[in-house]
Amino acid sequence: MGKKINIKGSSGAGKSTLARELAARLELPYVELDALHHGPNWSEPTAAEFQARVRPEVERPGWVIDGNYEAKLGALVLEAADTVVWLDLPLRVKLARLWRRTRHRIRNDVELWNGNRETWRNTLWGRDSLFVWALRSHRRQRRTYPARIPPDRLVRLRSDAEIRRWLESEIPHPPAQRPGGREAANPAAAGE
Repeated sequence: MGKKINIKGSSGAGKSTLARELAARLELPYVELDALHHGPNWSEPTAAEFQARVRPEVERPGWVIDGNYEAKLGALVLEAADTVVWLDLPLRVKLARLWRRTRHRIRNDVELWNGNRETWRNTLWGRDSLFVWALRSHRRQRRTYPARIPPDRLVRLRSDAEIRRWLESEIPHPPAQRPGGREAANPAAAGE
């Protein structure tokens, strides 16, 4: 596996959770595209401004980037990535997670990026509705990703179980981070 990994999927798929875990395990910088895209009062950069923000991150020797944004970034992240992990979970799973996450953020007045907070209005209604976007992106990604992402760089994961199996088989915990805080037993080192 390469050291430049792009985690893709629609809202609620678990991109940020997986990206943070991968970055920690691989000791790579974690880049959240939402944080670079959403300015104060939900302002958005132009495509050129956004590309200028993302380009220095992509030029690093290694990273885990969480997000999509091809409409503004084009192939900037996709072409630089050694591996593209697409979280293609069932729509019902993503919508249920999105609902729980949104409810938590609104109830607890969670600040997201640059002072922004979710509200019922900006998540449920209008052309920028998070739920409408999740529906549209789910369909669009299933239509376009298999053709746009080279199969030798694409890892398509369709369930939480697949995500866990892939993560443990491809990127096991470093010794200091293994569950229980212990290094795995090494019979050769113990003289057995």
